[in-house]
Amino acid sequence: MSLNYKGQNLFVDNTSIKSIAKNNITPFYVYSYKKIRSNFEIFSNYFRRINPLICFSVKSNSNTSLISELGKLGSGADVVSEGELLKALKAKIKPNKIVFSGVGKTESELRLAIKKRLLLINIESESEARLINKISKKMNQVTPIGIRVNPGVDANTHSKISTGKLNSKFGLPKSNFLRFCRNSRKFKNLKIKAISVHIGSQITSVGPYRKTLNILYKIIRSSKINFEYVDLGGGFGIPYQNKEKRINIGNYSRLVKKFQKKLNCKIIFEPGRFIVGNAGTLISKIIFIKQNRKKYFVIMDAGMNDFMRPALYSARHNIIPVSKSKKRIVGNVEFVGPICESTDTFLKYKNFSFLNENDLVAITNVGAYGSTLSSNYNTKPLASEIIVKNGKVNIARRRQKVSEIV
Repeated sequence: MSLNYKGQNLFVDNTSIKSIAKNNITPFYVYSYKKIRSNFEIFSNYFRRINPLICFSVKSNSNTSLISELGKLGSGADVVSEGELLKALKAKIKPNKIVFSGVGKTESELRLAIKKRLLLINIESESEARLINKISKKMNQVTPIGIRVNPGVDANTHSKISTGKLNSKFGLPKSNFLRFCRNSRKFKNLKIKAISVHIGSQITSVGPYRKTLNILYKIIRSSKINFEYVDLGGGFGIPYQNKEKRINIGNYSRLVKKFQKKLNCKIIFEPGRFIVGNAGTLISKIIFIKQNRKKYFVIMDAGMNDFMRPALYSARHNIIPVSKSKKRIVGNVEFVGPICESTDTFLKYKNFSFLNENDLVAITNVGAYGSTLSSNYNTKPLASEIIVKNGKVNIARRRQKVSEIV
């Protein structure tokens, strides 16, 4: 995490949260550039011996300023929609460092991707290959593609973010994949350059990755195609609670090194959460505190519209006070949002640092799948996003006005 207390007050790097809140309406997201850069460099260093192309997963955080900063560090982009592609291009990511993934790309999205001459379009069905071939023929182009295979691997993660099982909508099962490879010559306007795999998200053990590499190696050998790239996806988990397990990326990097040596291919990774997850914080103001016989309800101005992960995945994100108190709220404390839904609840505590109405709290580790999953539910405006870089507070996305929604 990029957060630290100086005395009783919370800082992001060396910038006081209170000072940021003076000039910005809550709730707002704040990101530490220092932490993002550190995470990117740590990930790169683990794999420096294989020199992979790192394509940041834009779906994890699609803030254009943030993508631009990663681009300056050498990152490419993994995109899953026309909007994400346009954001990556606006952030000055070069087309030859962009991979277009996704199970349901529309014809207009594919036309744009072909026109921009991206590094790869990762296909997920034979129908998609036919459509890309047809559009490419009309445009008099040969389009480089990757083929996403479904390895049938359980990533041992939350069921809603597991993508590598055989009952998943993603990719081609082995038999379909090999059949497509055998018949690929009929697609005159396609060039098969990669095999792609992604087994899920928030993976905290190397086991599922090891299994995937073994299956992938056998499939590649059976296909009799010399793939220039193997896109190994992302999914690397981070600890959200103090006692949660960390994935041993060092062990995984050694497995990938052996895998690459056997196949003599280039490797692509698509990390998202690992790069930005612990670099983001959601700052919220307490509107009301009310008590019933069983608990204190701390009602914040941040709701499930601003941050969906607790409601969607039962995710647990720690909440900490922006100004610590030596006094305590004794008893059960539940942090909830203002949205008219019972699922608009964040976390329960037994006792908590004393709070008053209008105090600020910080919801931690929200850099990934925070702002990107936010919505206008209850006709609420989207929160602003702020990047703290070298002591400067930069507005990366201004707060939406209610009048803009209305």
